[in-house]
Parts: sequence; C-alpha cells; structure tokens
Amino acid sequence: MDLRALYMYAAVPALLLCSAATFIQSPTDVFGPAALLEPTPSSARDFGAVVSGAPFAIMRPGSAADVALLLRALSSAPPRPRAAVAARGAGHSLQGQAQARGGIVVETRSLPRNVAVVVPDVSDGGARAYADVGAGALWVEVLEECLKAGLAPPSWTDYLYLTVGGTLSNAGISGQAFKHGPQISSVLQLQVVTGNGEVVACSPAESPDLFFAVLGGLGQFGIITRARILLQDAPPKVRWVRAFYDSFETFTKDQELLISMPEQLDYVEGFMVLNEHSIASSSIAFPAHINFSPDLGSEGRKKVYYCIEFAVHDFQQDDGSSVDHVVELVSGEMSYIRPHMYSAEVSYLDFLNRVRMEEESLRRQGLWDVPHPWLNMFVPRHGIARLKELLMDTVLAGHFDGAILVYPLLADKWNKNTSAVVPSTPDGVIYVFSVLRSADPSRCGRGCVEEILEQHRRVADEACRAGGGGIGAKQYLARQPSQAHWRDHFGSGWGRFVARKARFDPVRVLGPGQGIFPWTDSLSSMWR
Repeated sequence: MDLRALYMYAAVPALLLCSAATFIQSPTDVFGPAALLEPTPSSARDFGAVVSGAPFAIMRPGSAADVALLLRALSSAPPRPRAAVAARGAGHSLQGQAQARGGIVVETRSLPRNVAVVVPDVSDGGARAYADVGAGALWVEVLEECLKAGLAPPSWTDYLYLTVGGTLSNAGISGQAFKHGPQISSVLQLQVVTGNGEVVACSPAESPDLFFAVLGGLGQFGIITRARILLQDAPPKVRWVRAFYDSFETFTKDQELLISMPEQLDYVEGFMVLNEHSIASSSIAFPAHINFSPDLGSEGRKKVYYCIEFAVHDFQQDDGSSVDHVVELVSGEMSYIRPHMYSAEVSYLDFLNRVRMEEESLRRQGLWDVPHPWLNMFVPRHGIARLKELLMDTVLAGHFDGAILVYPLLADKWNKNTSAVVPSTPDGVIYVFSVLRSADPSRCGRGCVEEILEQHRRVADEACRAGGGGIGAKQYLARQPSQAHWRDHFGSGWGRFVARKARFDPVRVLGPGQGIFPWTDSLSSMWR
C-alpha cells in the first residue's frame, strides 16, 4: 500500500494509544484523516547545512485541526511521547532546530497561506489595520498582499522568504527594530496548537500566558498556525543611504545618533567592510554607484572599514524635498569619511526585498546551497568593542565569504513577557552582531566548517559569560550545546520557561531540534 495515502480512523488510533509501544513503529501509524508521509531529503536539511537529522515521517497538514489531531495522539502517552515533532517552515534554521531525528516534521507551508487585510472604518475610533495571516505564508507574500491596500507590517526580517510562524517563534529582526521592536512586537493575536493538541486563539487579553510563551518560544510550547499582524501605511518609495567609516568607535557612535531619531528615520543597520567582496556583494541591490575603494591593507596587516545604512520613508506628498531635508539634516550630524555617502530612491517593495537579489547572485555562483556556519549575537553596548576584537581573529584569518552585520537596538522595544531573550544593559542599547558566512566547498570542506563552528563556540562562550569580566551577551538563532548552556541563556527567565513547558507541552512532544529538553533527562530533573 502507498504510504503517502494511508489513512487510519478513530478505531485505529484507539488501539495504537493502548499499545505499550513507546514510539510510532512505521509511517502507517496515522492519526485521523491526516496522513503521515515518508520523509524527503529536505526534511533532514536546513539552510545552515551543518546538521542533518532524518525524521521518521513528515506531515503536510491542511488545517490546524490536522496538527491538533497528531499532537493529541502523541501527547496522550506520558511520560514520553511516542514521537517528537518539529515544525518546519521555509527550512532556514541554522543548526537543525526544525529537524526531528527519528520523529515527525510538520511542514507548515502546507497550511492555508491566505492573507486577509482588515482596514477598520474611519469612524471606528483608534482601531488600526491588521492582517490575518496563515503561519505558513512567507513574509514576501504578506508584503505583496498588504501593499495592495497601501499597508505593511512595521517590522521585518532582512530576508523575506521565511515563514510567518518561523520568525515569530524566534523574534524577527531587521533595521526597523530600533523603532518598532522585533516582529513579535507587532503581533495582535495568534492561533496556536499546543503540545497537548489544543487549538487556542490567544492574545495579550485572551490566554496571554500562551500568547507570550509562543512568541520567541523556539517552537517549545505550540505550533503557530495563524497570526494577526499590526499594519501601518506603506510608503511608495524609500530613500536608501549608505555612509563609510574607518573607525569602529565613530561608526557605532553615529549609529546610536541615528536610532535617537525615530521620528526622522525608519531603518538603521550597518556592516563591516572586510574586503572588496564586502562592498560588491552588499551593493548588488543598491542602485547607486559606490565609488569607495579603501586601502584594505595586506595579509597580516588588514584594515577594516564600516558602513552605516539608513532609510527614510518617502510618501511623496510633495516634490520629495522633505525627504531631502531629512537626509541633509541627519548627514550633517554624522562623522563619516567625506565624501563617501551615497543615496538612492527605490520602491518600498524593492527595498524590503533587497536580499533576494543577493540570493540570486549567490545561486548563480553556486554559493547559496552551501554550509552556513553563522554566529548571531545580541551584545550589550559596553561589550561591542571587545566582541569585535574576539571576532577579528576568526574572520580575518584566510578568505571570508559573507557579511558581518553590526547595528543597535533598543531594549525597551522588547516585551519582557515574551520568551525571547536579550541581554540586560544599563543604558538600554543592544547591538546585533551577525557573522553571516558562506562556506564555499572549493575552499572550505567539512573540516574547515567544523573549525569555524568551534571558533564561534569559543567566541560565544567568552561573550556570553555574565560574571568574571564576561560581556553578558546572548545568542540568537543558536542551538546551545547542552541544557546547562540553555539555563545560562535564559538566566532568571529559565524557571518561567520551564513552567511554560510543563503547562503547554508537558510530555515534551515539540521542538526536539533545539535540544532544550532532551529526552534523556528524567522528568524530575527537567522540572527543577
């Protein structure tokens, strides 16, 4: 019988659940009218391409009810589930977080992906527009649909070909986060299937514990199946500006100046210029010609430069002079290397989708589907110079393909009720450090990738130490090597995280790829 079309109805699940077996024995163990399918190669692979854990089966649900049926059956056999489940969206995890070795991968892209934009009547007081979105939708699909109404979510990721449910399970950051917070700050309501198999509509007012647990919750408490996202007016155009620096101190000082101007600016990011490739690759989508050819030094005496980019929304309510005035005002206060400031006017869609052009270039070069040993960190302001020095020994040794993003966020834009973790900082300024490396197989084989990952682990261990002269940084999008590391990562929030797990996924069905609650631990040790 074809495994892809097997169905087993109410009597069969009842028999299976009465079985003494701990795990599902074959993909023919199907719960209700939603069939499990044989795994595909993509279910054991992600964008990071450094971890591969094949599942026993995959599921392509057509509704939240399908997901609930599966999770109810799996969670009804304590103390251990009969199989663990990972939700997989676009497959852009870095270290196997959306994989389920020997378990079941739920491919959320098969869920309904419709985007319904709701614009309240003008007489409806302070009501704001929103979009009801299927969690399997890509952010680019959300953007394209919302733009038809002249609207868009306020906060984004740099890369739009990620699922709504995927980024909301982490945080979702880009250059708008200093102004609007991460993407999880723009969520009004969620539909979630908990680890117990309950379908719950939640919001800050309705089932708030689940709502805040799931946002940034790393897939540990439920699978997001729908989200209601706040919208704002979308500009037709964006003025996109870049300025270059030869001093890290001046570069960061100017970035902090820019994020103090949320009324004038709508986006602030920055990156390191390590080599000629840094300028060329980052300028693929930037339409203005950049005439910047710095002396980058020689082997052993390399010099690093820096680039700030900021953007201003242009609603074209006049001849554009207001945007020109903002750029002139802001640039006059900046201390970049004169005359190396460049600007371009682009459509809002093209600006938000700028990384797509870089992706297409990397695909043509055969450098997209390669290992990506990335390191993403949130760093308190006081530790940024030290972290940069820790990284330099790694990134300046040999050839570097990729980008290093550096830009500031504001801690008060992050809701502390969510499960997302950022470092504590007395001045409220946090920096993103993202080492976004592509490992060209012709220059960097498996051993080389492992060496990079080990270097990153050493940097992360040093940076994340809170006491004894440590920086007190936090990793983002990382799989910690042990539960002890996870305890340190969550710090004082570990108890709350564990309590949320006990309430919403007590049998530990969900999120095995994160390695937070390994099955090898006893239940008693897990809940300590």
